[in-house]
Amino acid sequence: MSALEKITKVTGRAVPVPGDDVDTDRIIPARFMKCVTFDGLGEFAFYDVRYDAEGKKKKHPLNEDRFKGATIMLVGSNFGCGSSREHAPQSLHKFGVRALIGLSYAEIFFGNSTTLGMPCVSVDVETLHTLTQIVESHPEKPLTIDLEKMVVAAGGNEYPIKLAESAREGLLAGEWDPLALLLNKPEEIESVADRLHYV
Repeated sequence: MSALEKITKVTGRAVPVPGDDVDTDRIIPARFMKCVTFDGLGEFAFYDVRYDAEGKKKKHPLNEDRFKGATIMLVGSNFGCGSSREHAPQSLHKFGVRALIGLSYAEIFFGNSTTLGMPCVSVDVETLHTLTQIVESHPEKPLTIDLEKMVVAAGGNEYPIKLAESAREGLLAGEWDPLALLLNKPEEIESVADRLHYV
């Protein structure tokens, strides 16, 4: 039994965040990275594209009432590029995002997201376009990302998704955070500790 939740499916309403090469500074501007923990970062996700200099809301999908409470984000290619800051996926997770569907992801962003148990699955351009149309037309209807079947269900149809097998295995086994490997073997930790003269 794993100490962490096994993530086999993610179901929720979705919000499209258009654009390619969305970098980590756009996801969470550097001036908000003053916290010791990651608590409170969610309110600053995409801050500079969501608010003007006076703190008034701009036109942005994350500010639209119809997408309020969405937990799945539709994104373009090379999402999460730029700085390797861990704060970017943390801010999205604190904002309420539980999975992303996109064309591709920056490698470090992908790894940091998986470590949070937040799958970043990939689809082809045509599928992303179709999913975006479905979400735009019916933002109240949920999507389901099924990591066992490797599909996303939307609008009565299923569409194939891709995810690195190592990440998929970790999510399905409840071992998406490396600490789970330690938490799952307390007896072995005790055994090693008993053999160490300085413990």
